[in-house]
Amino acid sequence: MYTIEMAYARMRELQEMANRSRAHQTSAASKRAEKKRAKKR
Repeated sequence: MYTIEMAYARMRELQEMANRSRAHQTSAASKRAEKKRAKKR
């Protein structure tokens, strides 16, 4: 069974990976990512 807790834990994992990879990108690339995320909300 796939629970809300499991989904939330996976989401946190992905968020952490995204945060780590973003730290290695240039500021221009991260600005593009910020724009994309802002549109989704």
